[in-house]
Amino acid sequence: MVCALLAIGLAGGCSRDGNTSVRAGEGVQQHEHHPPHGGVPVVLGKEEYHVEFVLDARTGRLRAYFLDGEMENFVRIAMPSFEITAQVAGREETLLFEPVANNATGETVGDTSLFEVQSDWLKTTPRFDAVIKELTVGGDKYQNIAFNFPKGNDTDEKEK
Repeated sequence: MVCALLAIGLAGGCSRDGNTSVRAGEGVQQHEHHPPHGGVPVVLGKEEYHVEFVLDARTGRLRAYFLDGEMENFVRIAMPSFEITAQVAGREETLLFEPVANNATGETVGDTSLFEVQSDWLKTTPRFDAVIKELTVGGDKYQNIAFNFPKGNDTDEKEK
């Protein structure tokens, strides 16, 4: 009985929530994250945090959700705004993200996990390369974070 319980405990304790998978023919587990809004994940640092970008092409609104390293919990930050520089059809575009308050969660400007920007060029541009100039999340500073929209920047994730 003790051996059976020990075996079950060891088998179930290898992963936090089942976000690992073994592909056929591979003996190595691949660590995967799933953006909660179906957006584009951008890794900060060595997966300390993520920013999930979600585009509403109809309105040209791009949202940025700040999440923990596992993309399970929202992370509130105090930045007044942050900036992205995007390369679009041979020209440079700047997106200035502003904080969004949410009465339902108690998030306020200066203590929120959601930022957004609206720009007309986002209505017709589903792909672009971008750089986040600087972010401070959880007391850590991240600079010059390059990514592609809609691929993101997580080199551990395999394209499906």
